[in-house]
Amino acid sequence: MVEIETSILSKNDAYAATNRARLAALGTLALNLVSSPGSGKTTLLCKTVSALMGRHPVAVIEGDQQTANDADRIRATGAPAIQVNTGKGCHLDAHMVGHAIEHLSPTPGGVLFIENVGNLVCPAAFDLGEATKIAILSVTEGEDKPLKYPDMFAAAGLVILNKVDLAPHCDIDMDLYETNARRVNPGVEVIRLSARTGEGMAAWLNWIEVQRAAHATAAAAQ
Repeated sequence: MVEIETSILSKNDAYAATNRARLAALGTLALNLVSSPGSGKTTLLCKTVSALMGRHPVAVIEGDQQTANDADRIRATGAPAIQVNTGKGCHLDAHMVGHAIEHLSPTPGGVLFIENVGNLVCPAAFDLGEATKIAILSVTEGEDKPLKYPDMFAAAGLVILNKVDLAPHCDIDMDLYETNARRVNPGVEVIRLSARTGEGMAAWLNWIEVQRAAHATAAAAQ
């Protein structure tokens, strides 16, 4: 089992390196959005894409086992999107993403969002060539999720605590969400927001701007 897993991951890592080099040449920032189903990823992504489109080129790769529903929602914002259906697969891999990048042909200097299959386990192990994994967690999911799925939160460069508008209606401790996330990833940044009300969106958009500028500077220096 160990040998098989090592072989699969090494092949994936080779494809991821190719994706990363291609995106670096374009000066494109790629962000891999990971979460469990129902966290509000797609709603957040639609709001984010709409806010960024006047500033930078934006494109989206949507991963789901079936349907093109999420890609259709993204296209309704005016942004280009491609749907990748994994069938029985529980995550996107770098080979799938490489083909999607070829079909999308991202505009140089932009932002590429990869919305992974809803799953807090498998996507943690698969590098897609992204700059950063972003773990999205809804306040309705339970404060112990980072402890139950530590690999995902350890791999994340940012944790978004979404649906904070529901917090007053739930018996939850938002500070404990952050505490548990930092128990598995001490340096991780956490942004609290509500895609529905817009609370915290400015901080999220500013985070993207900072990452995009740093990525563009690094690409120009190569």
